[in-house]
Amino acid sequence: MTTQENTIEDAAVLEAAIAAVRDAGRRLLARYSEDARPADRAGLLAAAGENERTSNDELRRALAAARPQAKWLTDELETTELPPGEWWAVDAVEGNVNHVHGLPEWCVSATLLRDGVPVLAAVYQPVPDVVHSAVRGGGAFANGRRLSVSAKAELGAAIATTGQAEAGQSDTYRRIGESITTMLGAALLVRATVPSTFPMLLVAAGHADLFWQYRPTLPGVAAGALFITEAGGTVTDLAGQPWRPGSADILASAPALHAAALATLSTVN
Repeated sequence: MTTQENTIEDAAVLEAAIAAVRDAGRRLLARYSEDARPADRAGLLAAAGENERTSNDELRRALAAARPQAKWLTDELETTELPPGEWWAVDAVEGNVNHVHGLPEWCVSATLLRDGVPVLAAVYQPVPDVVHSAVRGGGAFANGRRLSVSAKAELGAAIATTGQAEAGQSDTYRRIGESITTMLGAALLVRATVPSTFPMLLVAAGHADLFWQYRPTLPGVAAGALFITEAGGTVTDLAGQPWRPGSADILASAPALHAAALATLSTVN
């Protein structure tokens, strides 16, 4: 298949993916309340599990119909290099913990990767009804508005963002803490939040200037990596090599800030 044929086909799959994440997001919105306050961990987990069941099955059916030849990312592949072919990296309720606490930072995301490269992504944020879409070579958009990364070139003027880590990753906790301390001394402002897609979308839109994370999972950063690249940003690992599925870490930023951010974070062991 030629590059042009792939582009045309990907655009059609993207439209189907947008419809799928919208539908899933609307179902989740019916379960969402700003007044939600889980009383304990058991209640939190029960609500989160019901959210997954509300969104997951129908979302997967719609995406499978849109691209039957694509495989599904399993837990075992979330932090490793992907085998060849096409893979869906999907989060049926990204930011589930926020949803069940009545916070608006949750979404439904679907990214299609081809031979290890994100080629299209659809992210629906029901609150406040924003569809983010990107296709490789075609730009990144939010409700039809083209996204563009920041023009900043001075790290001291930058808003830096990072995420958190999976449970039990004690060494990653240490590195996150050290890196935040280091970046606090270099950047204008540092924010740490979940899920990762949200700060990455802020970088793509120029509202924030850089994002880094240790031990990222693929569903958490695949969409954001495509959005930032298509918005004119630079995405590498923390050694400065091109980011790929399985990379141990990620740095995504406005191009003029990337070298300074790499140098700053290189002091963290």
